[in-house]
Amino acid sequence: LNDLIAFVKICRIIRVEKPDIIHTHTAKAGALGRVAGILYNYGKRLPACRQAGFAFGARNDIEIIHTFHGHIFEGYFGSLSTRVFIIIEKILACFTDKIITVSEEVKKELVSLGIAKADKIAVIPLGFGLDKFLGDCFVVPRSGTPRNDKIGIVGRLAPVKNHRLFLEAAARIIKENPQLKARFKIVGDGELRGELEEYSRELKIVPWVEFTGWQRDLPEVYSDLDVVCLTSLNEGTPVSLIEAMACARVVVATEVGGVPDLLGEVVEERDGFTIRERGISSKPKDTQGFARALAFILADPEARKSLAQAAREYVKTLFSKERLVRDMENLYLEVKNSCG
Repeated sequence: LNDLIAFVKICRIIRVEKPDIIHTHTAKAGALGRVAGILYNYGKRLPACRQAGFAFGARNDIEIIHTFHGHIFEGYFGSLSTRVFIIIEKILACFTDKIITVSEEVKKELVSLGIAKADKIAVIPLGFGLDKFLGDCFVVPRSGTPRNDKIGIVGRLAPVKNHRLFLEAAARIIKENPQLKARFKIVGDGELRGELEEYSRELKIVPWVEFTGWQRDLPEVYSDLDVVCLTSLNEGTPVSLIEAMACARVVVATEVGGVPDLLGEVVEERDGFTIRERGISSKPKDTQGFARALAFILADPEARKSLAQAAREYVKTLFSKERLVRDMENLYLEVKNSCG
């Protein structure tokens, strides 16, 4: 019912504003907004739509753009639901003038799923106001002997984020590398908090793990961490990693979605993990590989320092809000010109 109400309101807004472009984001909002745009474009041509009140007036068609920040085709739903959503997205893509992804890897995944052809998909990385993360107070990690290192993960406590892997890796580090004296922080909240707290008790790692809940001062959160992790089953381009990299914090993450693009080319393959230009990655669901990646970066302060410096330099230019605005303006003009 709420979706239907939202859809009617969107149709009314389009009817009043008569926009040149409709640009949608996320799965459900993307479906509602694009269907409303499709009805606007075809309503004046179809008698049934005119009778239903969707003939908004004769004018040039609205161009429709949709951004995939990630996708819901892995780690969210069962196989049957996922197949249905893929079919829906394929149909909507036929009526979408341009699709945007936030990374090359997400574009490849959409093409492989048959959502759209490569020439219909543009890659535009995210953009942020990163000044508060790039301040002088954020320096590269210390290069002395690591003691009491703090490893954190930032994000909602939901199944797709796979925090259980983070806790399992923490248990391995605590058991197999006691000399590292590591501490682990889970920043964020969500439906799985109680279950994850119970799991930390089962793993007997409660003294080493802190659940902080939601935090408002994210620059302060990152400044208190030495390593920032991501253990997701599915991602677009994760904001938490970009913010951490801007703060010169080394990243250890699973190779999902746009993460490989963010961390750069492979420098060296190790047993269970990969050293990249700007961070460390491991395969999804691989607790042993993730734990080995953490142990490596905690024991090698020089590698941590060089990776953190490279990460900071990379994100402060590529992910600026000024670049994002410029790229979006160019895309809008391109779509309008190509569609007449």
